[in-house]
Amino acid sequence: MTSTNETTEAEYAEVRETTEGPVYHVSGGDWDEVLGDAQHDDRMVINMGPQHPSTHGVLRLVLELEGETVTQLRAVVGYLHTGIEKSAEFRNWTQGVTFVTRADYLAPLSNEMCYCLGVEKLLGIKAPPRAELLRVLLLELNRITSHLVFIATGGMDLGATTAMTLGFREREEAMHLLEYLTGLRMNHAFIRPGGLAQDFPEDWTEKVLDFCKLMDKRLPLYDKMFTGQPIWRNRLKDVGVLPLDACLELGVTGPVLRAAGLPWDLRKTEPYSRYDELEFDVPTSTDADSWARYLLRLEEIHQSLRIMKQVAKMAEPGPVMVEDKKIAWPAQLSIGSDGMGNSLGHVKKIMGQSMESLIHHFKLVTEGFHVPPGQVYAPVESPRGEIGAHLVSDGGTRPLRVHLREPSFVNMQAMPAMAEGGLVADLVVVIASIDPVLGGVDR
Repeated sequence: MTSTNETTEAEYAEVRETTEGPVYHVSGGDWDEVLGDAQHDDRMVINMGPQHPSTHGVLRLVLELEGETVTQLRAVVGYLHTGIEKSAEFRNWTQGVTFVTRADYLAPLSNEMCYCLGVEKLLGIKAPPRAELLRVLLLELNRITSHLVFIATGGMDLGATTAMTLGFREREEAMHLLEYLTGLRMNHAFIRPGGLAQDFPEDWTEKVLDFCKLMDKRLPLYDKMFTGQPIWRNRLKDVGVLPLDACLELGVTGPVLRAAGLPWDLRKTEPYSRYDELEFDVPTSTDADSWARYLLRLEEIHQSLRIMKQVAKMAEPGPVMVEDKKIAWPAQLSIGSDGMGNSLGHVKKIMGQSMESLIHHFKLVTEGFHVPPGQVYAPVESPRGEIGAHLVSDGGTRPLRVHLREPSFVNMQAMPAMAEGGLVADLVVVIASIDPVLGGVDR
């Protein structure tokens, strides 16, 4: 800060010049006099994060404030960078799934899906019909878990601890089902090039329908506790407004875009994996604020349940991996007694067939399959918007280039347009309404 009174400055504040300007250390004295002498036109610059609980991960925001009003916002990312894309280029095509699934860790199956669709485009193959439907079910179940975290953590940011306890209670039910279907709660690596790692358990249909029935029973409570709650509504209404033209200029996708009025959902506009055979609606709003984004995500949970019920009735018997033994990996998987690796009986069968079968199995697992040279872009609709995999192959067993078009990274660039001119307290609402995942931003 600056002062026109040198005596007051010397009496109350020691000055130290830094690269950012003068820094004053104030101690003692009458604070009314000190603050009166400190009146100036300069603005305050503060850091919010990278460990602030409402930044949804290690996100750093550099804020310029005039009183309680945000006049400028700059997002600083990179604190969670794990080199996922580059690491995937040093493994074979199938092993790349275990890397990309860890990017957006709240929607790991969307990461796997876009990556595998890209690999399949390069190979010129398509997953079996049953595998495509089961992929859809996994994606919608994962969408529900992600939106429940949005409600839980967003509510916690605003001091609504009941939203946190309710959101995570329902999420646990969904995570239990994911674990039952895939073997893992997250970072599944279950969607593989050519299909799925293995089929669902025999009674999966019953488990899925039981989950849908439970969610249909519990979701009305969210409308009672939050949608109809005036404090919750007033806290979100008219906060973080981003109109449609701004969304299009900034490349924003997902619920933030649909809350501005454009029904752009890749499941409808560019359908993949048999989504065109399913009946569901794409909820939209024209309010373009944080309240609309909350309502939209809550409705999307209902639509995902609607899709899951259809898949449970439509799924026909059949393989879940392509028949080509030069691509299917791991071939004829049979889980061992410890739940890891191939069973001894399967290993014995492989070794007892022929030396050629053993060599092929060894080379497929260690080296992987060759992918024709070329490049593709494969997008899917993740809970946060369009996530796409740009893959480049030079004809080898490893990708030449892997790059994810990550919706959290793109959407977060709209944060200044949504927050500048508003209050610091509303910035917390803005971050929550975007629902960024920093694992995907930094990857």
